[in-house]
Amino acid sequence: MYERIRQRADAIRARFGPAPAVGVVLGSGMGAFANRFEDRASYASLGLPAPTVGGHRGEFAVGEVDGVRVAALSGRVHLYEGHDPAEVVLAIRALSVWGIRGLVLTSAVGGIRPEWKAGQVVAVSDHLNLTGVNPLTGPNVDALGPRFPDQSSVYPRMRRQLAARVAAERGLPGLEEGVYAALRGPNYETPAEIRMLRALGADVVGMSLVPEAIAANHAGMEILALSVVSNPAAGMSRSPLNHEEVTQAMADAGERVVSLLEGLVAAW
Repeated sequence: MYERIRQRADAIRARFGPAPAVGVVLGSGMGAFANRFEDRASYASLGLPAPTVGGHRGEFAVGEVDGVRVAALSGRVHLYEGHDPAEVVLAIRALSVWGIRGLVLTSAVGGIRPEWKAGQVVAVSDHLNLTGVNPLTGPNVDALGPRFPDQSSVYPRMRRQLAARVAAERGLPGLEEGVYAALRGPNYETPAEIRMLRALGADVVGMSLVPEAIAANHAGMEILALSVVSNPAAGMSRSPLNHEEVTQAMADAGERVVSLLEGLVAAW
């Protein structure tokens, strides 16, 4: 496994040179952050699995924000696409071996708190891994991290505080914190499942991000995770859930998210 990861890291290094300090994974509808970067390559050309879901371009880009170099991954692959958990986190592990130590993960989520409307940005403070799988299952990759990694602080408070400060400085009101519940998908949750998640302490629900966070934490990366509420979770509105609604909500929130990401990269 480590040899596969190292080969991908070598391919990235050969294409883009030395690693920047920060990498950003852009979830559904958030690709606008990377539009300014002209140095791009497809995931496939770097040996990384390509997304099959709308809103995930599958492009790797490197550029600068206010003089700070950053790698931006437009899109991700998901467990529900049929990928093995180790394949889902291959890009994250390749970033680590390349030399990136700071990681910003973004995603669209369903809102479980009734007061959170579409467009609400949430800094993830903790997670519930309810996917039924774990990317660390199998022989440990000792070159990346320990067999039994601690998860007491997967999402460091210091980085969440940075996000709150940057949001305030940029006039972006209402940044909240919350617990992310990860389910495997691809179907949306039932109303009964949402009631269960609320009872378990979840604030938002999604089908990504958490496997990546587990792998990044294992590799010693410092993580900030930002989720944008794209819709109320099942049973909390009269409308049926659909992916087009998610994509449109993310497009509507795009300018604010891009501004926040710019500020975070510059201040990292």
